[in-house]
Amino acid sequence: MDNKALEKLKNIPILCVEDEDGIREVIVNTLKYYFNDVYEARNGNEGYEIYQDYHPKIIISDIQMQDCNGIELVKKIRKNDLSTTIIMLTAHSNEDYLMDLINLNINHFILKPLNSKKLTESLLKYLQKQAEPIILKEGLLLDLEKRELYYNNDVIVLRKREKDFLELLYNKKGAFVSYCEIEEVLWCEKEMTTHALKSFIKEIRAKLPITIIKNVHQEGYTLEV
Repeated sequence: MDNKALEKLKNIPILCVEDEDGIREVIVNTLKYYFNDVYEARNGNEGYEIYQDYHPKIIISDIQMQDCNGIELVKKIRKNDLSTTIIMLTAHSNEDYLMDLINLNINHFILKPLNSKKLTESLLKYLQKQAEPIILKEGLLLDLEKRELYYNNDVIVLRKREKDFLELLYNKKGAFVSYCEIEEVLWCEKEMTTHALKSFIKEIRAKLPITIIKNVHQEGYTLEV
């Protein structure tokens, strides 16, 4: 992996969930070569708590674990989150078994034993995915790598929070982003008042050349397609 790719990974938070201490220690020490913020958990329950507290962009999890296995962990996360990249460690190579796991929106599988080559390949796939522009609507593209919004190749100037909101809407396409999720992701630890949210939505709608933000009455917002 070249230096440019390594630099992109440095500031991305990642979580490793593995119940075997020796294996987890090896994985975490390897991840620290790529990432500045590496979190670790011994089971799915502990992993879910860390996920809620730190919002890692990538989760690497074993499947077979006591006290909430990897499948249960993924189901909890995917209820409201389709954007976090999830990489599963599995000893199974059976195609039918893996197809069942794909239905949980798992991004990548690594067959055990994990080694540097397999890990590098999965991280490169993550970077490639991040480099692909998001099509919000015909002619309207959000480039996550450049952090720019384009309409028919013209740049639409937005603030960081506005770009994050559009990415959040895209990741929940087919569903809606609740008020609680907006407050948690965009306002972080600050309180989001009703007035602040309404002003935010009004401002971003005024900047967009086409209508893409749809209100879900008393629930939140969704991406209009």
